[in-house]
Amino acid sequence: MADTKQREIVFRDDDFVLIQKDKRVTDKKLDTKPTTFFKDALRRFCKNKASVAGSIILGILILLTVFVPMLSPCNITMVSTPEAFLAPKLFEAGTGFWDGTRKMEHIVYDVDNEVPALSGRYSVAAIKAALVKIKVDEQPTKIDTANPYGQGGVVVVATDVALDNKNSLMLSRAVDFNVAGEYKLDVIFSDENGVSSSELGEYAVYLKSGDETVMLRDFSRDYSPLSVSISDVLKQAGYDSLRAQIVFEVKSASSNFQYILVESAVISAKDTVKNAEEIAAVSITDATDFINTGDVNSLSYWSCTGRKGIHDSLIYYCDYTIDTYALVYDDADLVTYSATELNNWIEAGYCTYDYTVGPESFVKLTDDCPIDVVESQTVMGITKKLSSITARGFGYKKLGYDKMPKFLFGTDASGFDTFKRAFAGLRTSLFLGVCTAAFCFSFGLVWGAVSGYFGGNVDIWMERFCEILGGVPWIVVMTLCILHLGNNFFTFVLALCLTGWIGTAHRTRSQFYRFKGREYVLASRTLGSTDIRLIFKHILPNSMGTIITSSVLMIPSGIFSEASLAYLNLGLQGKQSFGVMMSNNQPYLGIYPNLVIFPAVVMALMMISFNLFGNGLRDAFNPALKGSE
Repeated sequence: MADTKQREIVFRDDDFVLIQKDKRVTDKKLDTKPTTFFKDALRRFCKNKASVAGSIILGILILLTVFVPMLSPCNITMVSTPEAFLAPKLFEAGTGFWDGTRKMEHIVYDVDNEVPALSGRYSVAAIKAALVKIKVDEQPTKIDTANPYGQGGVVVVATDVALDNKNSLMLSRAVDFNVAGEYKLDVIFSDENGVSSSELGEYAVYLKSGDETVMLRDFSRDYSPLSVSISDVLKQAGYDSLRAQIVFEVKSASSNFQYILVESAVISAKDTVKNAEEIAAVSITDATDFINTGDVNSLSYWSCTGRKGIHDSLIYYCDYTIDTYALVYDDADLVTYSATELNNWIEAGYCTYDYTVGPESFVKLTDDCPIDVVESQTVMGITKKLSSITARGFGYKKLGYDKMPKFLFGTDASGFDTFKRAFAGLRTSLFLGVCTAAFCFSFGLVWGAVSGYFGGNVDIWMERFCEILGGVPWIVVMTLCILHLGNNFFTFVLALCLTGWIGTAHRTRSQFYRFKGREYVLASRTLGSTDIRLIFKHILPNSMGTIITSSVLMIPSGIFSEASLAYLNLGLQGKQSFGVMMSNNQPYLGIYPNLVIFPAVVMALMMISFNLFGNGLRDAFNPALKGSE
């Protein structure tokens, strides 16, 4: 056996060097800090910048739905017709953008008053004061319809096919004629042919008194001016006086409609005759005025057994920009106030007034006084006390405002503030959506979890029930509920919840089939976990991201459902709801688009915000991303 030598190992001090002399000898320092599940979820949520922006917008909208109806003094309950259809206003008038002005094109122009024709709704003075810019067409437009702002034209007297080819007569009121009155008739005709695809016809002009007639021009196609002395004709016919009607008669023809065109028919008499004014009133001096004032209360009324109309009436159109707020609130028309109202202003220190002196004693002390000038006063006859005053003042004070209001979205047909009404309605609709979504999410989650976890016959029966219930159109369910339970908030929640949970149940079921066979679920079951623990502790948390993302959109979906029903007149009628407001404003989309566009933008922002918010929740509650950067 060979000898083995033992080798002696000698260690020297310089053989070992401590390389971490100034540091702790330990494992690598952890880069992350201990945290909770919700802190980690919030951190993941905040990493999605779009979701954060959506959440901020959604939060702002929700705050507006709470505080705007509470704090805004604008009206959304009492109908105020003078304030209807005011333009949106954020800046002062004259800035050219969002300033309460409205541009109108091709609007009838009132030539007499030199203002746009606004249907007599506002005074001429108010319209002129509110006009920012106006451009009138250089050339008038010819129309064949009666218009109160038209001028000139010719009167059309035509036969009517409904009269079975009978002659057409236009008769004036009966007036008294006599030989000594020097009565004269001057008629100017037009010879334009082919009006309304018809032709000039044969006509006669005569006086008619009962069954007696005195011919002024016998039937002919002579359209030259007619100038005849009625007094001379009566004298030749053997009459000293006659109460008669002037008649234009158009002879019918089987080939086509027949007509005549009368530019004017003036009856004149000596100034000394008693009925000179009555005679002048019967005259036709302007075809447009004649057609427009042809009613039973007018002395110029002429009856017609055929068709009576107008041709080539001249009308002007204009384009203008008008300050809608000045038009309504700066109207200086006279208003009557009671003595009580005046005394209240005097006691408040707004003004001073001595009715024993009269209107000239009025002195305005502060800008809070709703009147500027007292025009007249009424004193009670017995007591000689003041009864009322007639004064001029600012319109916004007459309507109860302390200063000129501004409506951010404008006003609707009832004078309601669209901004306040939009958020008041959105509050109701949002509450409806939240209540519906909360029930549908909770019930659908439990139903889908049980169906997906147990599977087999349980899943088959539960799925068949969902298919049967889901096969009934939701509009049918909603209609039946409204018909039997009434149109109220509870009915809407119930109807939306009856079938709204099925989508959440299907998503939850599919997620349970995806995760219930995973290793960690099998391991937990092996260790003795109960079904409830497996469902709510292991499977459901892993499925929550996808379920929440889809289910969070149930809130705007509920709002849209209510809005859709409102268009079918099944919405929350009589209540402030977003759908009812949109439905009421829809007819004015072409004329006043702001009534629909602004609320639609609010709805779009809410929908997008909910979508982004749901995406953020998906990332936040996804266990696969837990602890990730």
